[in-house]
Formats: sequence, structure tokens, C-alpha cells
Amino acid sequence: MNFTLQQLKVFMIVVQNESITKASEELHMTQPAVSIQIKNLQAQFDIAITEIVGRKLYVTDFGRELYQIADRIMKEVASINYQTQTFKGILSGRLKLSLVSTGKYVMPYYLKDFLKANPGIDLLMDVTNKTKVIKSLEQNEVDFSLVSVLPETLDIDQEILVPNKLFLTCAANTEIKIMHQSSKALFDSIPLIYREEGSGTRVTMQRYFQKANIVPHVKLELTSSEAVKQAVMADLGFSIQSILSIKNELKQKDIKIIPVKGLPLTENWRIIWLKQKKMSEVAKAFLLFIQKNKQAIYQKNFSWIEKYDK
Repeated sequence: MNFTLQQLKVFMIVVQNESITKASEELHMTQPAVSIQIKNLQAQFDIAITEIVGRKLYVTDFGRELYQIADRIMKEVASINYQTQTFKGILSGRLKLSLVSTGKYVMPYYLKDFLKANPGIDLLMDVTNKTKVIKSLEQNEVDFSLVSVLPETLDIDQEILVPNKLFLTCAANTEIKIMHQSSKALFDSIPLIYREEGSGTRVTMQRYFQKANIVPHVKLELTSSEAVKQAVMADLGFSIQSILSIKNELKQKDIKIIPVKGLPLTENWRIIWLKQKKMSEVAKAFLLFIQKNKQAIYQKNFSWIEKYDK
């Protein structure tokens, strides 16, 4: 057998996407170039690794076994590269993070200077919903998770980064009479856009409504903060959104905040990790960087939030 690491890498991306076209886009290669790599890899085996049925690509059982082996090989190759860097005195390895969707407005600011100072570190960051974020942490698949609502079932440590303030919002051109209305009367009269089950924002909203004895009129349920934002701008309804996710829309006057008694709702964005986790040197370095620099990062990138408290 004479397959190459490049062939294995291309094969893994094809399997992950179940598509030559999507794999070529991710790899920045032409479709024929990807097809040639897969054809050359297939030539090493007398058992099919993929098959085409009805113009759709399927990975065979043998192909999936090969994928698992290729994954282990690529991890070992990465380990060799990291060890080489370590012997040169360069901090290297993988930093693995999971964060809820709105967290994408937070975490990049805490990564920028750290990664710039440590070019030997590779970042793996999964942006998903709260349920999947907590599952990845529980299964020890990541070093840290970024959440605003703490999990109740895990033994964790945490480092608070920045306040997560949630305001009632609507399209900037929406007319609504709010003078002398109670919050209950207001929410009885407006259609609300909710996040899906498992979302931290939804949990925070539901706690507020339960405490205020409010039964909201839920018009839509959407699966990302970006989808909610677009729906609000399209005047499909109102929503309680994190101020961090609508910074540009407020500035451009596409969205406005509606003052409501009891709002904003305030949680904290925080990184969390399992108390019993044995941290890698990369994870230790990242945590130390955050502890030393989080106040300066907040002042530089997030202090604008404070003007909306008034």
C-alpha cells in the first residue's frame, strides 16, 4: 500500500461532508482534484470505500472503518508536529472549545491576542446550542465551554468574562404604545420570537416569564441568534436578545430596544471546565491568559454595553 497523508485528509473531509462538491469547497480544491485523490486512495484497496447511488455519495462500512483509522493517524501526525514545537520551546497543541451560538460575539476577543502570541496552537471551536455544548463538556471532548446559564448537573469551575444583558427588541420602524403599560399587559399584546429548546437565552426568558406570571404569545421558534435577529429586523415579531448580538443593528438603527420593567435580564458569559479535568499545557496557558487580561479585554471591547443600562 502506498497511500499518502493528503489522500487520507481529503477522504476524511469527503466523509464528513458526504459530498465531493462540499469537500472541494472546504479544501479550496477543484472537484476533479478531490475526485482524483479519492480515486488514488481507492486504488489501494479491493473493497469499495465509497459508492454513488442516485448521484449521491455514500460511505461504505469499510470506508467508515478506514475513516476511524485515518482520524487516529492524523492525530498522531499532529502530535509529532506539536512535540517538535515543544522541543523548540514553543507552546503547541490543540485548544478545544465549545460555545453557544451567541458566544461567537464574545470568545474571539479572548482568543485573538492569545493565538497571535502562540502560533503553535491549533484551535478547534464548535459553535452550537447549549445542550450540545454541555454534552461535549460532560464527555470531556473539550477543554472549556462558553455559556451564560450554568449547567446544574456537572461539577465545574468557572471564570466570568462579561455580562450577558438581554433586552426586549423589535424592528426600528415598529410602532408600539408602551406608556403606562405593565410588563404583563405588554407581553400579552405582542408576538414573541423564541429560541429553540436547549437554548440558554430561552431558559433565561422562561425564568423571567414564570417569575412575572406571564404567559407569552410565542409566534416563532428559531434555532440560532442570527435567525432571531433577522426575523426581528423583518418585523416578524419581538424578541428578548443579548445586547452583544445586536450591536451593529442598534448602531445602524435596524433594531431598537423597548424599555420594560424587569429588563434587561442579566446573566454572565463565562468559561467553564470540569473540576476533575487534567488540563493540557495549552489549556492552562489559555486560562492564565484570560485571568490576567480579561479586565483589559472587557474595557477595550465590551464597555459600550454600560450605556444601555441607563
